[in-house]
Amino acid sequence: LRCDPAFKLACGRLPDSGTDLCSQPTISRWENAPALRDLIRLMGVMVDLYCASYATPPAAVTLDIDDTVDVVHGHQQLSLFNAHYDERCFLPIHVYDTAVARPVAVLLRPGKTPSGKEVRGHLRRLVRRIRRHWPATHITIRGDGHYGRPQVMAWCEENGIDFVFGLPGNAVLADAVEEAADDIRTRRALDHKPCLRGFAETRYQAQSWNQQRRACARIEATTQGLDIRFIVTSLKTGSAEHIYETIYCARGQAENLIKLHKTQLASDRTSCRSPLANQMRLILHTAAYWLILTVRDAIPKAHLLATAEFATIRLRLLKLGTRVIETASRIRLAFAAACPEARLIRHIAAGLMPSSP
Repeated sequence: LRCDPAFKLACGRLPDSGTDLCSQPTISRWENAPALRDLIRLMGVMVDLYCASYATPPAAVTLDIDDTVDVVHGHQQLSLFNAHYDERCFLPIHVYDTAVARPVAVLLRPGKTPSGKEVRGHLRRLVRRIRRHWPATHITIRGDGHYGRPQVMAWCEENGIDFVFGLPGNAVLADAVEEAADDIRTRRALDHKPCLRGFAETRYQAQSWNQQRRACARIEATTQGLDIRFIVTSLKTGSAEHIYETIYCARGQAENLIKLHKTQLASDRTSCRSPLANQMRLILHTAAYWLILTVRDAIPKAHLLATAEFATIRLRLLKLGTRVIETASRIRLAFAAACPEARLIRHIAAGLMPSSP
């Protein structure tokens, strides 16, 4: 592909007479070239790119943080055996602004559950970088129970950041919402309904917490029994139902974005031995995410592809045959007369064309 005219044209070189692109061994050496300090700067640029994607600083943003399993097939550095997945793996952390599907940070890390101290350090560096651009923007952090650690919640409260985290249930929490749970269970049985859902909230303080916090419960009674899920939040307003179903459950979109990043852009190909090279690969895959996202954002909202997944966009708009003709004064791309998305491609090309050299 180093001689492919479309790739050469995309990189600013003439498709026929221009010099060829770098070879695969050169790319491999490039992946292994950055030092730790270089990667830290690149991660900062990733956050800067996210902030620059907004024309003006938003009043508030909600950042979803989650990790995903990245199975290894060798003895790469930082790979550990994880009993939950029954695999040697990495557990890279992904942070997204799910409201606009934009990536904020992707960080390679060992294949173990992150500690509270580790998560606090990542969030502190991330928020500090965002605050350089948006000093007045209200930030809410959202994640599952892995991130609802005492150190993380205390740090968020000290720095004026709201949070909504999953909370593992226990006997104390179950007793606190027993009255509401018994009412839901009884009404379901009396009305012979297959399922009945309700919500409750309480004040709760674990032994490792420095203060009481608001805990909301989703209580679901079915013919199979009772299922209760808890979350902990710093939000003072809003009902338990709104916080759980509208705010917390929206974090499921982050898993869809991780799927785009991981499976449709192949960001789980972290097969280098060095963790620095694997982190560089994650940065490159995130750059690919931004490119495909930019193309999708340029599609008119009424078009079916405006909400398509990346694999569909790649299949319908990128994996096309064309004739590249280089002349002395211009470069022409001749698509087939039966190209199904010709008008859309013309629209996207005009929309993404730079306004000046």
